[in-house]
Amino acid sequence: MSKKVVLAYSGGLDTSVIIPWLKEHYDYEVIAVCVDLGQGKEIDPVKEKAIKSGASKVYIEDVQEEFVTDFIYPTLKAGAKYEDKYLLGTSFARPLIAKKLVEIAKKEGAEAIAHGATGKGNDQVRFELTVKALAPELEIIAPWRIWDLTSRSDEIAYAEKHGIPLQTKQEDSYSMDRNLWHLSHEGLELEDPWNEPKTKVLQICVPPEQAPDTPTYLELEFEKGIPVKVNGKALSPVEMIAYLNKVGAENGVGVTDIVENRLVGMKSRGVYETPAGTILYEAHEAMEHLCLDRQTYHYKQLVANKYAELIYDGMWYSSLREALAAFVDKTQETVTGTVKIKLYKGNCTSAGTKSPYSLYNMDFVTFEKDDVYSQKDAEGFINLFGLPLKIKALMDQKNQK
Repeated sequence: MSKKVVLAYSGGLDTSVIIPWLKEHYDYEVIAVCVDLGQGKEIDPVKEKAIKSGASKVYIEDVQEEFVTDFIYPTLKAGAKYEDKYLLGTSFARPLIAKKLVEIAKKEGAEAIAHGATGKGNDQVRFELTVKALAPELEIIAPWRIWDLTSRSDEIAYAEKHGIPLQTKQEDSYSMDRNLWHLSHEGLELEDPWNEPKTKVLQICVPPEQAPDTPTYLELEFEKGIPVKVNGKALSPVEMIAYLNKVGAENGVGVTDIVENRLVGMKSRGVYETPAGTILYEAHEAMEHLCLDRQTYHYKQLVANKYAELIYDGMWYSSLREALAAFVDKTQETVTGTVKIKLYKGNCTSAGTKSPYSLYNMDFVTFEKDDVYSQKDAEGFINLFGLPLKIKALMDQKNQK
């Protein structure tokens, strides 16, 4: 009986080539696993394509609900953005894909897991660290690190030689990753950071210049840091992301052009379309400004930066990420209320917030007469707060004489 390898299969260029390559170079039965994270129509031809390419069996796993509740929402609550811009759409998808690969590998009695991530990128790390964390006994095969295909051009030629149908063309082959949260684009003219992205790059969002001339307003309700309603209507996690993607995209919201630092040591340039994510991060941050005290909010900013770095680096299942998640959950206990969001020609801004846990108190901050705050108290506070500065200045004056 031949050994089995479980392949992370998308139906794209890389994984389409990998199935015949694995059969050609390994005595393995190839089981293709496509994890449905909200790729939409991309999923439709996957099963037939994988079988025609030589897979013995195909799994299509719909994990959209788990993706939102167990990966997107924890990251949103943390406020985690990699290098202040990237909303981690590919980064937190990979550990979920790898988790499903491990589950199926154990079910099938497979010896190994294979993936199509390149030796230049971050995804190889994310896949493999997850496998090491969940099933260290499994072998990992990464064709890009061992085969003699050195470019996307070589892959397309290999596919044509082996009769594998491809929708992509050589001159239009952006490297893309799509899921419910985002769509990323790399390659072609984007490889030169001086080039402005062509309008044809965008497949979700309307270019901001073409967005409506009147703003769209949304009211988002949060419970303990999690969005639960839009304009008073309760939505499931998947419905929430899908609806906000639609409305955000119509208003040109969520397009980000990033030059980022890859874990492997080089910079890369990509264009990301993340309408729902952009809206939710803006709304969630506005809610936290209202509900978190100064020290907690400031320290959480440090945590958010580390949280994002851990996810980007493939460390979702690390002890530190899990410990930081516990801290984040504690901070979210009072992040409940409603945020009004204004969408207009690519811009997404908060237009109002309210919460039963609001720490904003008009009785204290008013410019009008009040009965709760004595301005005389500020003098003593400033004297004590500034005492170290005063002592240092007195010492400097003394030594200058």
